[in-house]
Amino acid sequence: MSQAQEFGASVDFYKLQGCGNDFVAIDNRTLKIPSKKMANWVIKVCARAFGVGADGLFFIENAPAGSGLAYSWQFFNNDGSRAEMCGNASRCAAKLAHHLEIAPASHSFGTDAGPVKAKVLTQGPDRGQVKVQLTPPKDIKLNIELDFEGTPFIVHFVDTGVPHVVVYVADVSEINVQTVGSYLRLHPTFQPAGTNVNFVQVKDPETMLCRTFERGVEGETYACGTGVSAAQLIAHKLGLTGPTARITTTGGETLTVSIEEDDLYLQGGAELVFSGKLHLDSLGLFLT
Repeated sequence: MSQAQEFGASVDFYKLQGCGNDFVAIDNRTLKIPSKKMANWVIKVCARAFGVGADGLFFIENAPAGSGLAYSWQFFNNDGSRAEMCGNASRCAAKLAHHLEIAPASHSFGTDAGPVKAKVLTQGPDRGQVKVQLTPPKDIKLNIELDFEGTPFIVHFVDTGVPHVVVYVADVSEINVQTVGSYLRLHPTFQPAGTNVNFVQVKDPETMLCRTFERGVEGETYACGTGVSAAQLIAHKLGLTGPTARITTTGGETLTVSIEEDDLYLQGGAELVFSGKLHLDSLGLFLT
């Protein structure tokens, strides 16, 4: 028996990370894994120890004819829930698509939140980083008063592709992100969709620290691109920062968020960590 016969059918995959937010990518342009099976694939592949392990998974697909997009994606959190957008994953998708020659360095691709413009930087001191123009922010609500176990919180809300609550605090290291984040994520004010939650410390008009509780992961992650973008957008509206800020995340890496006219841009690293083959029998997965 050959090795291929012993392990059965396999599918290529790619593992990427953006500021410690890690993702699995599958090129689904020819595989044609049905949408109805994707959530099950995501749960099994993203399971740490039993699968590849990741915060989320995206399937790269052919863009609709005539759309002008290089490709589109279907993005899922690691619990199998579908998300409209993910800032760090969008940079990883653009980096991978350029690496696989699916798209040029500057291109647009489709998400559930709308088209995303991306540019893989190939020269200069930021070579290798990716800059994406996020979809237009919406549903901005400032100065929402909430209470957690007798402690008042002033929070702010904005949808930067996915919903985000932003809470400005004196010291992010003192916040119990799991407890407070879970409470706010499920708060009736933000139902039925729920929300991501970002705890932000403004150090100066160009520098912030951010810790994020991510919906779908249901815990703190090393970074969240749409989250730091929400933090900068609200901070600028409140007069706490200038139009561009550098935000250091839990993973220790820094993302740059800039507001240029009415557009919101996110820039940072995106790395292809490794690639390999998923042996479907071992994961209980099927192509059809």
